[in-house]
Amino acid sequence: MESSATAHGLSYPRRTVVSMCRSIKTLRPPYADSVTEADTRAAALQYVRKISGFRQPAAHNAEAFDKAVEAIAAATEELLDSLEVRGGAAR
Repeated sequence: MESSATAHGLSYPRRTVVSMCRSIKTLRPPYADSVTEADTRAAALQYVRKISGFRQPAAHNAEAFDKAVEAIAAATEELLDSLEVRGGAAR
């Protein structure tokens, strides 16, 4: 049986565990009643920190880091605005 990662063209060493940052919270109902811009930015920041491996980037990487946070926050807001949750709108 082919793993999900392999099926998507990704390959990981056998012992590598791929997981998401535990501090990123679910931002859609019913898990979150109201989501602020600060909530989506905090989730985006945690994601970029996890992916880049930097809690705080060096000065020469700060612009790329901040640009990624803003792009992911915008994509998150777009996703949440587009989701339909059974029994009502997502946001």
